[in-house]
Amino acid sequence: MAVGRVANWATQVVAGETKRYEYPRWQFVNESAEIMGWCRDALDLLAVPWRQTSRRTLSVSTRAGVAALDSLIGLTS
Repeated sequence: MAVGRVANWATQVVAGETKRYEYPRWQFVNESAEIMGWCRDALDLLAVPWRQTSRRTLSVSTRAGVAALDSLIGLTS
């Protein structure tokens, strides 16, 4: 399983000007449906909110979720 903490970004128009916002996100990637199920179950047990962004990718992007994983896993370089 590939696990990584990445900087994600989004844009939003504010007062007619497009602004870019960056925020941290954890991603978990694996081809195995079974392993992805274990990952979902573990995040649920830890009460970490997650989203399935594709068949093989789970993302944790809420501030609380990222902070929880930062404290459990630590920051990756």
